[in-house]
Amino acid sequence: MRLSFKKLQLLFVSVIFAFVTNAQQSHANIEIPAHQTNEKLISHAGYTLSYNEKYEQANWVAYELTSAETNSIYNRTNQFLIDPKVITGSAENSDYAGSGYDRGHLAPAGDMGWSEQSMIESFYYSNMSPQVPSFNRGIWKNAESFTREAAIENHAIYVVTGPVFTSDMTTIGKNQVAVPHAYYKVILDYSEPELKAIAFVIPNEASQLPLQHFAVTINEVEQITGLDFFPLLTDSVESKLESSFDVNLWSWQNFSHSNKSTTSKTNSSSSSVQCSGMTKKGERCKRMTKDPSGKCAQHQD
Repeated sequence: MRLSFKKLQLLFVSVIFAFVTNAQQSHANIEIPAHQTNEKLISHAGYTLSYNEKYEQANWVAYELTSAETNSIYNRTNQFLIDPKVITGSAENSDYAGSGYDRGHLAPAGDMGWSEQSMIESFYYSNMSPQVPSFNRGIWKNAESFTREAAIENHAIYVVTGPVFTSDMTTIGKNQVAVPHAYYKVILDYSEPELKAIAFVIPNEASQLPLQHFAVTINEVEQITGLDFFPLLTDSVESKLESSFDVNLWSWQNFSHSNKSTTSKTNSSSSSVQCSGMTKKGERCKRMTKDPSGKCAQHQD
């Protein structure tokens, strides 16, 4: 069974990579973020990643997660390893030692316990990014739990996770591992009867806010990362999935949420809401707005 899913995973990842290469070759007038120009695609048992040598971490990791794979057969190894497939060398133990940052998983170990190899590879440094401890063990953990619940309920989902790179990041260690200000997670349920998608952009800091506070459209993630996640979908389907999300289509269980649908064009709430626009640092705008677009005046342009 895993082989058939693996084929789907490779197709899914090729979709993302195709955007980067085609944009570089066919659309010279489109500015491609620097972190996409020299990426290295690496495939492991449970996930595929785009490695960024400049920042010593992945641009993104992508994988399919099935309901069966959420049942961990193998326990966490907690053995962090240099990724042997990163020929330029990845981050290592000394980079994180004494830095004050957690070695935060992009593809979480909790999603990779279905095989011994996938669990081991989930601890590769190519799958790590420097995360504030209270973020990694708090709101980010909630996002990972939400993803697993989504896989259980929908039988299979596609997941893409990565850092939001900016020009003002600090670094840690001799390998100068970049410390992102925020992270994104994109989730797609591409199975009937209800095709749906949702995304999150979460600042790399402690937060007591509910997870749905950080929910955004896929279009908004694309705007701050320069990636096009599902370009091979038909235009109508892609437009619908990427321009809106509905919290009522997802089971939040322990995640409290308000009963409203959110789109890039409509917002049925008449009260003030936090602007859904993103700052240049990849953080959600803190302004409040009553505009039907869900965006403040600055982000409506």
